[in-house]
Amino acid sequence: MYIAFSPNRRLARGTLVEAALVAHSHLHEPGVVIFDETTFSVVDVDLGGSAEEVRRRVESYPHATQKPSRTRGRPKLGVVGREVTLLPRHWEWLAQQPGGASVTLRKLVSAARKDPKHQQQFAQHQAQQKAYRFCQAMAGDLPGYEEALRALYAQDIDGFKNNTETWPQDIADTAIALAEASI
Repeated sequence: MYIAFSPNRRLARGTLVEAALVAHSHLHEPGVVIFDETTFSVVDVDLGGSAEEVRRRVESYPHATQKPSRTRGRPKLGVVGREVTLLPRHWEWLAQQPGGASVTLRKLVSAARKDPKHQQQFAQHQAQQKAYRFCQAMAGDLPGYEEALRALYAQDIDGFKNNTETWPQDIADTAIALAEASI
């Protein structure tokens, strides 16, 4: 799902095409932004031209579910080769581990993914990042922005709410909902 915002209010929530068409109809308002609701990253959409041109362009965008083909690694086994940058002492330690660096790194990643405390910290970090991205895009110039972010990272929801009181209602409501999800 995607959400379109003007600087003062939420305009639409729906597919990328729906959000883009609503955003296109509000081009007279500067600062219209479309967010990907899963990450709250800003989606760059060319809104120039007619509504039908916008629709055609957006419908031709590659879907996020399509993965680019990779040639390195062992694709038939699902193995993808990528670069890892470590200090020499880390490489020395990895080289001494049974099975070598790749096996040890896979074991470390699997253990971290199974650790409930680590998963909770990861989920909290992801939720804070969503709130941060939204606030940066929509409230970066509003009063109380910096104080709100400090409260967000201090997990002070009351402080966050206090610093968003003067923000436009839809912006504040969305920011608060994202902040509450990070605590």
